[in-house]
Amino acid sequence: MDKKYEIGGKVFVLDEDKAVEAYNQKKVINGRETMTFNLLPLKYQWAYDLYRKMKANHWEPEDVPMQKDLEQWKNQSELSDSERWIIMMGIGYFSAAEGIVGDNIQHVVRELVTAPELKLALGRHAHEENIHADSLLYMISSLGINPHECEAMFEQIETIRRKNEFVTSASKNLRRDLDLTKTENKKELAKNIFLFGQCMEGTQFYGLFGMILSLARQNKFPGIGQMFRYTLRDESNHIELFRNLFRVLVDENPEIWTTDFKEELVALMKEAVILEKEFIRDCLPVSSVGLSADEFCTYIDYIADRRLNGVGLDVLHPGLENPFPWLAETIDVKKEQNFFEGRVTEYQKSSSLAEVSDDEL
Repeated sequence: MDKKYEIGGKVFVLDEDKAVEAYNQKKVINGRETMTFNLLPLKYQWAYDLYRKMKANHWEPEDVPMQKDLEQWKNQSELSDSERWIIMMGIGYFSAAEGIVGDNIQHVVRELVTAPELKLALGRHAHEENIHADSLLYMISSLGINPHECEAMFEQIETIRRKNEFVTSASKNLRRDLDLTKTENKKELAKNIFLFGQCMEGTQFYGLFGMILSLARQNKFPGIGQMFRYTLRDESNHIELFRNLFRVLVDENPEIWTTDFKEELVALMKEAVILEKEFIRDCLPVSSVGLSADEFCTYIDYIADRRLNGVGLDVLHPGLENPFPWLAETIDVKKEQNFFEGRVTEYQKSSSLAEVSDDEL
């Protein structure tokens, strides 16, 4: 149906049918090719909603006070070697891992999806990975940690190296100009989205999240704990973004959702869990922060099952309960005004009071 506009003696005819056709050609992959970044009309409303939710949660590392953390770090009698080691492992792993995630978003996933609103949300996701990486630098400089030690941990601690190799191997062959009309390449992209969203950010990040938040729960490293709570809130949105992206990709390309492919994804999660449990035992070679490596390993099993269930795959441990129910309370960001000795740092616009869902824990 055409619609005419007559302005100043000129007639402009708008073809609504062509506009509807352009809308229908919007897809996760192999969609309408255009050099413009026209978000309208929105086809994937959930992606735009997530973008706004993430934007409303913006935070800056430098606004988090680190004086108490520095005092504790310098006080040799206040912390155990195990507690210091957890912080070192956290900084050593995440200082590289956040960059790996951001690189995959920008140079793999965002390059291959075609709908502008998906690119918008993924751009915000990548921006938040930059903030997380920046927060690690802020922690290092605030505590006076030698940055070369962090680099050495990334390169030389075997469980960190293996975790990072596990995910980077899935992104090397998925750079630009991949032919996504081929079923095998569609599967490779879907596997990448599952691996980074559900296995890495969704599962392998959670061992250290729990350990560092356990320290914060005991009033140790309150600044680092606060930044990790903000990071965990961001990760909740990232997991949802990649989960939705994965689901819609499968819905639009049902030929990839075979029994063999499902089994391949479950096997990937099993491998991710094995690597994470080995890493946890390096982080906690002896019991510390009032918890044991065995309890954290059970927690990873619980988290992995939630991720599998979230994308329609069979869980590995039916009926397993969360061994750390206190985590949901620890990350309640609305209580942050009591976290810094009376300082209020809301970091969230009143129009969006998003928190980490219990589903993510």
